[in-house]
Amino acid sequence: MNGAGGAGGAAAGKLPMVSHRQVQWRLADERCELREEEMEYIRQFHRHEPSSNQCTSFVAKHIKAPLQTVWSLVRRFDQPQLFKPFVRKCVMRENIIATGCVREVNVQSGLPATRSTERLELLDDNEHILKVKFIGGDHMLKNYSSILTIHSEVIDGQLGTLVVESFVVDIPEGNTKDDICYFIENILRCNLMTLADVSEERLANP
Repeated sequence: MNGAGGAGGAAAGKLPMVSHRQVQWRLADERCELREEEMEYIRQFHRHEPSSNQCTSFVAKHIKAPLQTVWSLVRRFDQPQLFKPFVRKCVMRENIIATGCVREVNVQSGLPATRSTERLELLDDNEHILKVKFIGGDHMLKNYSSILTIHSEVIDGQLGTLVVESFVVDIPEGNTKDDICYFIENILRCNLMTLADVSEERLANP
C-alpha cells in the first residue's frame, strides 16, 4: 500500500504502525458495533475462503449521508484518493471503469511501499458492491483482495449508509495473523473515516 523507508527496508521486518498525522487519533477511537441484522451483510456479501497462511477480517462505518452520495465516491475506481488519505496519485491503464480494468496507485510515505497495481474485480451499481484485487506493487500485501459494500439505513431519523469492507491477504513472513489484520484494519478505518467526512461534507454543501 505505501512506504515510509521504501519497500526494501520494510520487507525484511515487521509491519510498521500506521502513522498519518491528520487521522492517527481516529484509529484507536473508531469502533463500529453491528447489530445482528447488519451482520447478515457480512455473511451474505463478504465470504472469503482464506488458506492456512492467510487472514481475513472486516471493518464497518455508519455514515450520516444517503447511500447514493456515498456510492458516488466509492465507485470511482479511478479516483481512490477521493477518500483514501494515503493515496497520492492514481493512473488508469484503460480509459473506462469496468471489470478487469487496472489502476496504478502511488501512495504517501508512512507505510512499507510506494506503489500498488490493482485490478477491479467487480463494480455492481445495483447491489453496491466493489471488489478489488492487488496484482502487483512493492508492498507486502500479497494476494490481497477486498470487498466493499454499502447499505442504506436510517441514522437519527435521517437517511444514512452502512459501509462494510472486508479483506483476505497472505500473512507476511515474520508477522502474525494479528499483526497483519491490525495493520490493514487501521488503514481501512482511516479510509472509511475520510469517506464519512467527504460524504457528509458533500451533503451539507451540494
